Amino acid sequence: MNTATSLFRRLNIRDLVSRTPTYSAPSEVSGDGLSLMFKRWATKKTAGSTKNGRDSKPKNLGVKKFGGERVIPGNIIVRQRGTRFHPGNYVGIGKDHTLYALKEGCVKFEHHKLSGRKWVHVVPKDGHALHPVYSSTAAPELNTAT
Repeated sequence: MNTATSLFRRLNIRDLVSRTPTYSAPSEVSGDGLSLMFKRWATKKTAGSTKNGRDSKPKNLGVKKFGGERVIPGNIIVRQRGTRFHPGNYVGIGKDHTLYALKEGCVKFEHHKLSGRKWVHVVPKDGHALHPVYSSTAAPELNTAT
């Protein structure tokens, strides 16, 4: 019975931690027992990379000047991706499809029923004459040259 009690006696956690030999390499092990514990130091963190941190800056898109608002040349009317709004009279378009005013006046939005296109115009303020390119009466004069 002495052998059975000595084999199966209860051990405290303190006994397990304090009496278990630790080795840093297998060559330091000398013989008897199965109570080996190797120390291995981590060479790099095992935590995975974070999945956050890729937030982009806001692009501030949208209509900046609404219908009826006064604009001066250079004022941005619409910032957009693609041409949701098309440039009309006295409205220029930038390389990133930004619409801006070319003359001083009021903004006017127009929706074409057949094509479904939305146009943005600047109605010049009083005293400005409509440029011949934009007037519908100037188009027949260009074709009369014979």
